[in-house]
Amino acid sequence: MGKEYKTITDIAGPLVFLEKTEPVAYGELVTITLPDGSTRRGQVLDTAKDFVVVQVFEGTRGLDKSCSVRFTGDVVKLNCSKDMLGRILSGSGEPIDGGPKIVPEERRPIIGAAINPYARQYPREFIQTGISAIDGMNTLVRGQKLPIFSGSGLPHNDIALQIARQAKVRGQEEEFAIVFAAMGITYEEAHQFMKEFERTGALERAVVFLNLASDPAIERLITPRMALTAAEFLAYEYDYHILVILTDMTNYCEALREISAAREEVPGRRGYPGYMYTDLATIYERAGRIRGRKGTITQMPILTMPGDDITHPIPDLTGYITEGQIVLSRELHAKGIYPPIDVLPSLSRLMKEGIGPGMTREDHKEWNDQMYAAYAEGVDLRGLVAIVGEEALSERDRRYLKFADEFERRFVNQGKYEDRDIEYTLDLGWELLAILPEEELTKIRPEYIKKYHPKYRKKAATEEGEAA
Repeated sequence: MGKEYKTITDIAGPLVFLEKTEPVAYGELVTITLPDGSTRRGQVLDTAKDFVVVQVFEGTRGLDKSCSVRFTGDVVKLNCSKDMLGRILSGSGEPIDGGPKIVPEERRPIIGAAINPYARQYPREFIQTGISAIDGMNTLVRGQKLPIFSGSGLPHNDIALQIARQAKVRGQEEEFAIVFAAMGITYEEAHQFMKEFERTGALERAVVFLNLASDPAIERLITPRMALTAAEFLAYEYDYHILVILTDMTNYCEALREISAAREEVPGRRGYPGYMYTDLATIYERAGRIRGRKGTITQMPILTMPGDDITHPIPDLTGYITEGQIVLSRELHAKGIYPPIDVLPSLSRLMKEGIGPGMTREDHKEWNDQMYAAYAEGVDLRGLVAIVGEEALSERDRRYLKFADEFERRFVNQGKYEDRDIEYTLDLGWELLAILPEEELTKIRPEYIKKYHPKYRKKAATEEGEAA
């Protein structure tokens, strides 16, 4: 243990400023002892020639200048073990499920090591979420970072839970697990998450970190790093394929802004610190595949766009770092469609690496292009109908209009506990494409139409029945 100091000069928000008497490390853990003998934990946030800034995890209420500060010489670490699976932990890695403490196989610093770009392998292979709008139109692949852009009041938590329940790597021989981290959530949401994980059995293959809204803002900054450290341990020591779900990154960024304001830093856009891009990158870039390692880490960060503004700094910077986005629509939600995924502004930049023969199906790429084009045309025609009425449309246009309605009602819309495999999703899409005249399917090669179009499949089935 290091020396003890009573040199506190100032206390501001969650920060304690003290005069420096010996060199200390950035990120070093600190123990603060109050006059009544109780202790609090902190971390060195800034160190200069004459002073040290310490952020206090439990908040600074009740602290005064008579408190003593001891530098431990250690950094924040997570107790890592395979026994983490099936456990619910606090945002700082302590068990909150009533179970025993985790006996560590290894204690790892939560900052993590940057992956050498040369050691990275390109993200590939399909992860099935069981949600048609994602699997069919915006496919998630192993090693990818694919965020969900939501808005306040939209069911992003339900979607997160559904993905956590249903996500799987196709092929039974591979170990697959979920690391789920929630930041700044209410007691009600935490209760919902815990109950849902336990009730559905998804907890058996999950590690859950819950940081509540009543917990200190400082803890929100370490929660995603705790989760990613757990993911790295399971992926690279035990060859697991890990899907990390982080919700809600907006709460994380608000905590970052709060700490930045307490430090009196010069604010950037909308008051967020200028280094927020770099800070978010240190989280998102911990996804990927490493050469020579079987395990992979895939990320689905979820964020609520303040004011539904996709140009707000949080979604804007997230979009720069990640490989696409899945956008939720308030309009679809108002129509009663779940999940309200708007496929038109959504994008998975690595989708082409995870679809095709041997991964999904040979027709997937061209099927997706045709579905997207047909839905986009149908949505455009709705604007025209509002002006001239449906009676003024041609028969062709009416079919596209019907396609857009059926696409939302049957394809996008599905039950919260409905787990669709990719074959079901693709076949459902073909049923919708059958609404359009065959000559309109210009993006799909004729041999795929003959093989998968319901008209020809029905005909083939009839001929088989007659032959039998």
